[in-house]
Amino acid sequence: MCGIAIETNQGRITGIRGDALDAFSRGHICPKAVALQDLHDDPDRLRYPVKRTASGWQRISWREAFALVERGLKQVQREHGRDAVASYVGNPTVHSLGASMFVPRLLKALRTKNRYSATSVDQLPHHLAAMWMFGHPLLLPIPDLERTQYLLVIGANPVASNGSLMTAPDVTKRLKDIHTRGGRVVVIDPRRTETAELASAHHFIRPGADAALVLALLHVIFAEGLERPGSTGDLTDGLADVRSIAARYSPEQVTTFTGMSAEAIRTIARDFATTNQAVAYGRIGVSTQEFGALSCWLITVLNAVTGHLDVQGGAMFTRPAVRVVESRRTYRGAGRFGRWKSRVRGLPEFAGELPAAAMAEEMDTAGTGQIRAFITHAGNPVLSTPNGARLDQAMEGLQFYAAIDFYINETTRHAHVILPPVGPLEREQYDVVFHAFAIRNTAKYAAALFPKPSGTKHDWQILSELATRMTDGSLGKKFRARIEHAIVSCIGVRGLLNRELKRGPYSAEKLSVRMLEQNPHGVDLGPLVPMFPAALRTTNGRINLIPSALTADLPRLDAAIATAAPGARGLVMIGRRELRSNNSWMHNSERLVRGKRRCTLFMHPADAAQRTLSDGARVAVRSRTGEIEVELEVTDAMMPGVVCLPHGWGHAREGVQLRVAAAHGGASLNDITDDQRVDALSGNAAFCGVPVEVRPGTPTPSAT
Repeated sequence: MCGIAIETNQGRITGIRGDALDAFSRGHICPKAVALQDLHDDPDRLRYPVKRTASGWQRISWREAFALVERGLKQVQREHGRDAVASYVGNPTVHSLGASMFVPRLLKALRTKNRYSATSVDQLPHHLAAMWMFGHPLLLPIPDLERTQYLLVIGANPVASNGSLMTAPDVTKRLKDIHTRGGRVVVIDPRRTETAELASAHHFIRPGADAALVLALLHVIFAEGLERPGSTGDLTDGLADVRSIAARYSPEQVTTFTGMSAEAIRTIARDFATTNQAVAYGRIGVSTQEFGALSCWLITVLNAVTGHLDVQGGAMFTRPAVRVVESRRTYRGAGRFGRWKSRVRGLPEFAGELPAAAMAEEMDTAGTGQIRAFITHAGNPVLSTPNGARLDQAMEGLQFYAAIDFYINETTRHAHVILPPVGPLEREQYDVVFHAFAIRNTAKYAAALFPKPSGTKHDWQILSELATRMTDGSLGKKFRARIEHAIVSCIGVRGLLNRELKRGPYSAEKLSVRMLEQNPHGVDLGPLVPMFPAALRTTNGRINLIPSALTADLPRLDAAIATAAPGARGLVMIGRRELRSNNSWMHNSERLVRGKRRCTLFMHPADAAQRTLSDGARVAVRSRTGEIEVELEVTDAMMPGVVCLPHGWGHAREGVQLRVAAAHGGASLNDITDDQRVDALSGNAAFCGVPVEVRPGTPTPSAT
């Protein structure tokens, strides 16, 4: 989403900088954008299909690659049923125009219920709350950073991520702007993050206690008569029920569970409720925990009860140029929940997908419906899903595995065939999904910088061909699939995007691909504006503050609060994100990994002293699922009792062909996260608050 200016000379990149004229990012650039040059030139990146043989990887033709995938997947489905084939779609998929348009076609053609994606290791609770409250999983409230006077950040670090489900280039400047106009930023997090360093105030909280905190905030607001639903009040159902629920959660009742003082909770509640333009925003920390759905729901309730929903400076909704929220008439179940469950543990389906925490057990548990074949797109679940070591081992027993990816990484090393798409600078781009989460309405199209090399394919071409080959049924159905493939191959993603832009809400402005090509710095479509009631997709056109599935989950939270013990000495682990890292493939860029070691364990000085551990020492971190060794960083930025590791590392596995990453291998956080720890309601992985033990590890060579 950030505009960048790339200089080239005779087909070589000579410089990448932020585009100062970009309508949205205004010259901001982060290290990951500069590293696009490393990705483009990376000798480890695959350009052509390969298959695994007894003597190593062998280049093959596209014709052979497609035939191998078709034969391998269809054979498994013939022998064991459609659901014996599983799919996993990784995060980079939604950052590619072609992939975001064509992955659904392939998934539909596979006709399997064993579909998985990064959604359930990242953000599923947000979508559930939006579906049950507003009628659509993509109706996500976005903080109006440009006008707010009070930003309450719970379990999020937007300075490192430039937002997350909140597309916001240069968050650092935007947070400083809040201070400049006399506003405040308050951060609640078990770690004093980069965002917390810029905040007016930071409060530690025990991992997994966010729902209890927000209920206590609501308790104070109702008890002191500070509620004011504002303009959305007439559209809201359930306010009285929220009042009744919140009455049970006084600040004093949740102090042990949250680790926050009653005084701090009351101050936050009063300040938030009495500020005219305020917004509460929660992200990874609230969604990847055992009470993820409750936390996401209650944060939105807090915004609604205080009149900070769908108003300037509050939590607002976008009006993107490409519609991602369909009308009520055409919405056909993308937000359905629990229509089927996973075979082994009974985890619920959402939007046609099962929770990724179930993948490994569905592969290694014998029986009818066992996963025997796998296809992935732009994903590395061995490093990104809980208990990745178990998944790593389970994949060795697959009958067939095909990967659409341009790296041989920790996951794709198990593949029988890999089909690599071209790189990001060799394809056109329009970010369909993340415009829908942006803090301002804009549109921008970028043509490919470099032509597609001879003999290579775009991701959408690979996906469309596989979807056509995997389409089964009558001759008529197969014929229609081939006709459709021929048409889209002729039109291309540019033509499909152009159609969607002309159908979108800015047709009066004559928005089209050609218009965007004439405006390479993007088009500013204006600030966020109130969207209700027109944007609501509930059956009655109203906001539901008390979805029954969520209120029914409160007794589980009550039990956790009741059993919280003061002064507990055990350690729990959380993850962290860093500005130079997001997805694991970025670790193959020398400019992103050079410098100080980043795969380190953060620990509070008191916890280190109790265990006789020193800064820089090598330590062993053990959980129920396994043990890893990393370097220790002792820092008072951590809440006592909480340790912290970054995700995406662990590149030392045999067969991985990422030379730079392997030289900075680190250890995988997800070798010690627990696939059995999930949010019981949504099935989302619960990475935050994993119980761990830390002890001295193997001394480094320099220490001996």
